[in-house]
Amino acid sequence: DLRRVEDGDERDPQMRAYLEKIAPMNNVEKIKKPMLVIAGKNDPRVPVSESQQIAEALKQAGTPVWLMIANDEGHGYRKKPNQDFQFYSTVAFLEEYLLK
Repeated sequence: DLRRVEDGDERDPQMRAYLEKIAPMNNVEKIKKPMLVIAGKNDPRVPVSESQQIAEALKQAGTPVWLMIANDEGHGYRKKPNQDFQFYSTVAFLEEYLLK
């Protein structure tokens, strides 16, 4: 499983405890900076539901969050129109939260 290779084997109790400790969903209250969450609906690595969950949790916690989901993309945007939209959305996000 690719996640085990990249993130660690959750079947190991020590690794599982570490992964639980650092999981964004378990640390929402610590996230205070605005977040731009970008996802592809067809992502085989990170289910789009995880992006939706963190965005909703941040919203409930009062943290500014933008959620962008491309219905026809996977892990990383490959189609030019989606790449362009991601680029301009990122610029708008940075203008909104970094340049003010």
